[in-house]
Amino acid sequence: MKAWEIVSAGGLDALALNERTSQKPGPGEVLVRMRANSINYRDLSTILDPEARAIPYPRIPNSDGAGEVLAVGPGVSRWQPGDRVAGCFFQDWPAGGIGAGAMATALGGPIDGVLAEEVVFHEAGLVGIPAHLSFEEAACLPCAGVTAWNCLVAGGAVQAGDTVLLLGTGGVSIFALQIGIMAGARVIITSSSDAKLDRARDLGAHETINYRATPDWADRVHELTDGRGVDHVLEVGGPGTMEQSLEAVRVGGRIAYVGVLTGGTINPVAIMRKSIRLQGVYVGSRAMFEDMNRAFSAHAIRPVIDRTFAFEAAPDAFRHMRAAGHFGKIVITIP
Repeated sequence: MKAWEIVSAGGLDALALNERTSQKPGPGEVLVRMRANSINYRDLSTILDPEARAIPYPRIPNSDGAGEVLAVGPGVSRWQPGDRVAGCFFQDWPAGGIGAGAMATALGGPIDGVLAEEVVFHEAGLVGIPAHLSFEEAACLPCAGVTAWNCLVAGGAVQAGDTVLLLGTGGVSIFALQIGIMAGARVIITSSSDAKLDRARDLGAHETINYRATPDWADRVHELTDGRGVDHVLEVGGPGTMEQSLEAVRVGGRIAYVGVLTGGTINPVAIMRKSIRLQGVYVGSRAMFEDMNRAFSAHAIRPVIDRTFAFEAAPDAFRHMRAAGHFGKIVITIP
């Protein structure tokens, strides 16, 4: 079977499509024929700088994929051949709080990922795909979808009538837009592109802010909330945007800290002064994934896919992400 591998620290030029021996599932394992991957910024950054993550070579990248079960190993009771499944980002975080053990089982980092024709998973590291979703749509769920669900629902306990501020229109933010609307929240979203903000409004965003035209966007957030600030912020930028996020959130509000896309420093005074709850969020458990899937099925929510690429053109998908022009998820199909 074929698999894309990171073979050195050469960035996208160090991605190679190689042959690997097909594996048989062992006790408690499941062999899945992958049908689609989606990519996250974490996947791109791993390829661009594998040594920063101490990645051994060769390493199959990507955490998010969906496919169908080909075979099961001895003792497997959760799955059977033909089942449609998606892999969990952490192969060993079934429920509850995260621990160091779970961190060591992240796909496409500490262990091989899913950018391959076939992947062996632990039976507990898979979830069923909602019936209304295609493989391409289901492949978008494991990291970005579960992260957004953890930020707003599992960890954020978002309520109808809450206000939510989202930064940008990448995968996590667009999932959070859909989840926030589903929960009855009022959603404000930022972007540097008016065209993307138009699309966000089509998806239900109540208010939009072009942060290029309005560089002091926290002030605009206060105008939109009658000076109160928002209840929830999904902070994907990092130090470069955190100062304004701290200003935009209400006293006693919550910031879910998801990404580090910008440099700079953070002044922690506002966290104390406003009694802000600042929570780092690194994806979520299988139980969160399953809860999210039930909600998506009940509300017929579909991931927003920006563009798809063929398996043989996987490096082009990463180049598309690096160009930062996408809206929603970028998907690689595996025929």
